[in-house]
Amino acid sequence: MPATASARPAPSPAPAFTPDPAALQRLLDGEHAALRERIKQLLAEPRFAYRYGLPKEAYRELVYEWLQVLAAEGLGKLAYPEVAGGDDDPAAFFAAFEAIAFHDLSLTIKFGVQFGLFGGSVALLGTERHHRTVLPRIGSGELPGCFAMTEIGHGSNVREIRTEARWDAAAGEFVVHTPDASAWKEWIGNAAVHGRMATVFAQLHVGGTCHGVHALLVPLRDEAGRLLPGVQVRDSGEKLGLNGVDNGQIAFDHVRVPREALLDRFGRVTEAGTYESAIANPGKRFFTMISTLVGGRITIAASALSAAKSGLAIAVRYGARRRQFGPQPGQEVPLLDYLTHQRRLLLPLARTYALDFGIKRLVRDFQRRTAATEREMEGLAAGLKAVATWHTGETLQLARECCGGVGYRAENRIGVLRADTDIFQTFEGDNTVLMQLLAKGLLTGYREHLGGLGFTGLVRYLARATGTRLARRNAVVSRLTDEEHLRDPAFQLGALRYREERLLRSAARRLKGRLDDGMDAFGALIEVQDHLLHLAGAHIDRVVHEAFRDAIPQVGGGTREALLRLADLYALSMLERHEGWYLANGLFEAPKAKAIRAQVNALCAELRPHAVALVDGFGIPDALLAAPIALGDG
Repeated sequence: MPATASARPAPSPAPAFTPDPAALQRLLDGEHAALRERIKQLLAEPRFAYRYGLPKEAYRELVYEWLQVLAAEGLGKLAYPEVAGGDDDPAAFFAAFEAIAFHDLSLTIKFGVQFGLFGGSVALLGTERHHRTVLPRIGSGELPGCFAMTEIGHGSNVREIRTEARWDAAAGEFVVHTPDASAWKEWIGNAAVHGRMATVFAQLHVGGTCHGVHALLVPLRDEAGRLLPGVQVRDSGEKLGLNGVDNGQIAFDHVRVPREALLDRFGRVTEAGTYESAIANPGKRFFTMISTLVGGRITIAASALSAAKSGLAIAVRYGARRRQFGPQPGQEVPLLDYLTHQRRLLLPLARTYALDFGIKRLVRDFQRRTAATEREMEGLAAGLKAVATWHTGETLQLARECCGGVGYRAENRIGVLRADTDIFQTFEGDNTVLMQLLAKGLLTGYREHLGGLGFTGLVRYLARATGTRLARRNAVVSRLTDEEHLRDPAFQLGALRYREERLLRSAARRLKGRLDDGMDAFGALIEVQDHLLHLAGAHIDRVVHEAFRDAIPQVGGGTREALLRLADLYALSMLERHEGWYLANGLFEAPKAKAIRAQVNALCAELRPHAVALVDGFGIPDALLAAPIALGDG
């Protein structure tokens, strides 16, 4: 809900248009507004009050208690099939995750590990047997568990993990084993203290043949919390953030589990001990299995953005109230009246809104995905997760600086948010790796669009392609500098698309040159990694801009006017961020680049009177924001 009026800074003089925070919140909350509100009101209760300076052991137990409350409210089962007592509504789970992230982020991640990763793996990789017997206990919180995929020696390279699950035909069991130190499962949430079972990803060996990575349910502890025979766990200890989550390392010494422990949606072992799968190709089977878990990246993107919203709400409110310097001795003005302060906060505010609409569109598309769009969804989720978490890190750093020394106090939350979200750039896939995944998907998509050209044929085609739209750069357009032109959505979209398509073609030319020189495709990709990162970033910039513009017609009046200016600010700030590229590639001339900077400044001035209303539109209750400097107490 919007902040209470008593907590808001004094308003600036009445502007020509006035956005409605309640209307903004309705737009952002979407169809699950009631669920979001229920969660925020629950988390605003005194039993969820933040506590600082706890030892990690006490903090972990507090977060576990909070988790059990959420489970009792039925929030863990939202995405699960009805046979498991769930609502079969993944979008509701995404909305819940995003709302919980306005609170303590250790709770958010604990919630995600238990119900998203552990429970989600059972829901998506298991079959009805698992849904009926195991999933209800996970959703109720009765069976706390882990998602044991990552290994010390292989990180993001899941396909090469070394944990083994060998079929013992005589016993009718799988033997799960960690062959060496590099195969220990690493940074596994819920492992150090609370987890009693894990979804373990391992190389499946049946009848002397390795069938690649599969997932099995492996018990870790008994009901009293004692480790079971053959299971070893190490506590990951104190971390830079998220110390309410009990991360640990896990190893297995010939641990036996029954045949039914295999999550067998994509591959099963029959009672006769024969391996069967509807997907014959091991590589395709692996990528099909992994693609079902893409929802985890969406939740990380959304929860990171919630943290950015919290930081911006704190810093903007403080900047609107805190006074400093002025035109005459004894005359001080609010920090937000300074252009530098506006740029540091309003540009990330515009991008936060834009990314919100981009993620919301991804969630809708994810709900309607088909086999034909699966790879596209995977790439877009990877890219949005990377961009949103990088953006959150940048935004929280700026928010902390804009609050000066008081922003460094733990009770003002920005430092806590910054520490807790730092790892978001790494888990669920390292951001740099994810951006490369997106870029390679864009190349693959182009290949499929062109009718199945091989990789070499694809890059040769793209290198030859003149790109009619790109070739016809209008010299007049490159010099236009008036406000009407620069705030035209068609110009903004055209410029963003131009950069994306130009980077696609120039990447292809670089790849082709290396292939022509006899380099293999892997080596060629390694040498153009920097280029691929820029391509992926340009793609996300364009997709997010389109999603933002598409959302605006849903509101009217002053709220619409504010969003139009925010969308302009987002697009023009992205063009400004990459103005060197546009100048070097001839789309802009120097006067146009200067005019874009001037428009960014003008938009900051127009939005400055509405800054507090725009962050109130995030709908963060004061009890969750809980920063004295945001509530007028600091």
